[in-house]
Amino acid sequence: MHPNQQFCNMNNNTIVNGTDSPGSASGDKRDLLALLKLIKKYNLKQTEELLCQEANIRSEELEDLDDKEISSLLTSALGDNQENNPPGITVHTGTENDPEFYDTVFGELRNFVDESLDIYKHELFMVLYPILVQIYFKLVSNGYAKPAREFVEKYGPDLDYYYREDLQNLLLITKRSDLENNDFVTAMETDKFIIRMSRDAHSLFKRHIQDRKQELIADIVAKYLHFDTYEGTARSKAQCDATAGSLIGEARRQDNKIRVYYGLLKEVDFQSLTTPAPTVVEEEDDNDPDAPDKPKKKKPKKDPLFSKKSKSDPNAPAMDRIPLPELKDADKLEKLKALREASKRVPLNKDSLPSVCLYTILNSHHTVTCAEISEDSYMMAVGFTDSSIKVWSLTPAKLREMKTAEHLKDIDKDAEDVLVRMMDDRTGEAARTFYGHSGPVYRCAFAPEKNMLLSCSEDTTIRLWSLHTWTCIVVFKGHLFPVWDVRFSPHGYYFASCSYDKTARLWATDSNQPLRIFTGHLSDVDCVQFHPNSNYIASGSSDRTIRLWDVLNGQLVRLMTGHKGSIYALAFSTCGRYLASGSSDHTVLIYDLSHGQLVTSLVRHAGSIHTMCFSRDGTILAIGGLDCCLTLWDFSKLAEDYIAQNSNASHNPEINEGDTYLLRAFPTKCTPFLSLHFTRRNLLLAVGTFKA
Repeated sequence: MHPNQQFCNMNNNTIVNGTDSPGSASGDKRDLLALLKLIKKYNLKQTEELLCQEANIRSEELEDLDDKEISSLLTSALGDNQENNPPGITVHTGTENDPEFYDTVFGELRNFVDESLDIYKHELFMVLYPILVQIYFKLVSNGYAKPAREFVEKYGPDLDYYYREDLQNLLLITKRSDLENNDFVTAMETDKFIIRMSRDAHSLFKRHIQDRKQELIADIVAKYLHFDTYEGTARSKAQCDATAGSLIGEARRQDNKIRVYYGLLKEVDFQSLTTPAPTVVEEEDDNDPDAPDKPKKKKPKKDPLFSKKSKSDPNAPAMDRIPLPELKDADKLEKLKALREASKRVPLNKDSLPSVCLYTILNSHHTVTCAEISEDSYMMAVGFTDSSIKVWSLTPAKLREMKTAEHLKDIDKDAEDVLVRMMDDRTGEAARTFYGHSGPVYRCAFAPEKNMLLSCSEDTTIRLWSLHTWTCIVVFKGHLFPVWDVRFSPHGYYFASCSYDKTARLWATDSNQPLRIFTGHLSDVDCVQFHPNSNYIASGSSDRTIRLWDVLNGQLVRLMTGHKGSIYALAFSTCGRYLASGSSDHTVLIYDLSHGQLVTSLVRHAGSIHTMCFSRDGTILAIGGLDCCLTLWDFSKLAEDYIAQNSNASHNPEINEGDTYLLRAFPTKCTPFLSLHFTRRNLLLAVGTFKA
């Protein structure tokens, strides 16, 4: 039979001479209305107009129809057999409006995971959390708040401990309106939850869904989950937990494929400085055989500080990759001074630990918000909740103010000590205070040139202060919410900030608009840090991820997971290859930036980690926590062991035990640590507030 003839015969069974059969008149009309509403939903205007004309239906009649009738029409038309559905289309049956249906489906999935082989169980277990969250959203959206709560209370305790806080926040969503403009809901629904899984375990999971015909689970997996599969043996429980815990799950291997130039820039040639170092003369060893009586010539001996030429690092970026400020003569002299001081540096190791000098701020535990020490260790800035900033001199030298314009006219501009002559000795004070913010100050940062100070506040602004005139020079506006952190580039000129508005931004001191806006975090960005070569910025967020951004093009080049709480501190190693991150989960994680791979976890503290610092030679990592404890770790040994291990399997890394690298712990009586800083000679300075 010809298809057209078969279609005509089928129509003749339901419509006689262009009129509805008496027994099914109202039912067919409702079906047509449901079909029209579905066509209207997909904005098929021409089809809608033609069908309305042929069926003699007015547009007002469509308003009386709800979505349930459309769903019922599709169910009856397509039947219960989902195998005939087009790929990617799932038609939900009426049972999905029953809360018990969700409970049954999830219970079957959990039993499947529990009964799986031990080798696959740990990776399969990771699918339970995102599926449970999506089922909760569906129940709340359908108006089943109480069954949704009972569902989470029944299955939530079986999930990993690091999701407990998320599940508590989940239970605060009780109405359909709560699902709108909620950060947690947006994070779970806009970005797919990433699960790294072996190909064998993934095949096992897919086969279970197909065999049990779990369309609900298949729909959730297709919409909200992404499996980053790899060839090889499935991971152990410890390996799964090491990188899990963030709002997005884990990082995809593809996210960490771009090359990162983590090497250090070539240092300036100090031989070309305007004021060379004093030379030491020595007698010439060679005697001239033709003139034995000739007096011996004397030649200058090169200063060993400058005779060594810095080798070019193959992993370093090109010097002109990003525009960096040119060094002025005063900057070169300061670098020369720093190099001479570094020559007297005490080498640190497990047998020679640094001395620690703790500055304790009294009577201010609830008013001090941050503290920062300048690179040369001469000044300390402290931010307060009353929106003020206080700067202290840490040396006998006073904080002086620049002379007035009338007195500056008399100064010889070509004099070598012109900067010293510009300052007025009569205005010297041990401490000075800045006023200008209208909210608590959350971070201060000294410029490498020591002539400016940055601060950020709850008032959404960043202020640049002059340490010569002791006034505010610029107010940077751009963030929409409180600014949590601000950091200067090691080379000056650029600085980075981060905020509650989920962005990090790159600025320059001579522009009131941001040069780059780094977006991608799913929650507020709590801390930022510049790479030692100034080409990259790291950001840590409450979404429990760390991201590395390229300053040149604003591109995300590394995504690192593993923390189970908000990230509050970041520190790059002296060599630039490693990144340490401290979190509210009381741990510090070390990452290798060459691959974005987790190296180890340092667990010793009982409180949030808010400050970290590497020694000037990169051998010691100091960590300060809110648990009133300071710990020192053998980072040189840690890096040596990691390189010797030479792990190439980025999907299945062996995480070193971090406890073996602990050198010393310094507990204080009742002083949590705000800031840590190594001087140029490797003396460790710490700042804390005494809790009465």
